[in-house]
Amino acid sequence: MRVTDEARHLPSPAPPADLRARQPKAVHSALAVLEEVARCGAGVTAQEVSENLRMPRATTYRLINLLVQDEYLVRMPDLRGFTLGRKVVELAHLVAPVRPPQAAVAVVEELRSGIRGGVHLVRYEHDRMRVVDPDPDFPLADEARLFAELDASAMGRLLVAELLETGSPLPASVRPELRGSPERQESLRREVTAAGRSWQVDAFTPGFGCLALPIRGPRGELVAGLTLSAPRIRIEQPGAVLELLADGARRLAPLLR
Repeated sequence: MRVTDEARHLPSPAPPADLRARQPKAVHSALAVLEEVARCGAGVTAQEVSENLRMPRATTYRLINLLVQDEYLVRMPDLRGFTLGRKVVELAHLVAPVRPPQAAVAVVEELRSGIRGGVHLVRYEHDRMRVVDPDPDFPLADEARLFAELDASAMGRLLVAELLETGSPLPASVRPELRGSPERQESLRREVTAAGRSWQVDAFTPGFGCLALPIRGPRGELVAGLTLSAPRIRIEQPGAVLELLADGARRLAPLLR
């Protein structure tokens, strides 16, 4: 595995007690680092955090190492930057998310009762997505990765295709192999636009996949997505389930504007 110069030269984390003794505002600084990573999105580097916060590099690296050690941050797979970790996701789930309107929840629950598989509802805000109604009977396989690698999931690919269609910049959470390839970007945009949906198989769990249908606002803008997680064969050959999901997306559209 290749290690970048930045990752190689990050200083070893000091014990938390020692850090507090030398820097009384360490907790405040660590929270500032977390907020900056959240603001910048997945893939932000330690140097960028240091510059944005006007924080000494040594202090920034030390805090990042501590946050990685405690799983509040994780290194991206290519080791070039960082994203929010498992513990942040867990903390977020302790706070009740903004639920969709009850009428929308009723539509989603009706779909779940008639479809074998996980039916999830997501909302999109600019270049970010939020899972606002995950299927409790079919938990998401790797929620942290959903946000760290936006183009890996069907729900994320739906958003990436929309950003490409509108000419909007891609967020840092789009993986480098897509970010650096205009050809792949155009292929993804055309694929999703032509099909009117996005999908992936085997990316999170071998033999399984997901597909996502867009839910659009009054001006045609992407506001939400309806996602099915199921065995690979049902994603590649959805049959009548696709029409059920499409009807559900149409019914949800006026409820989620």
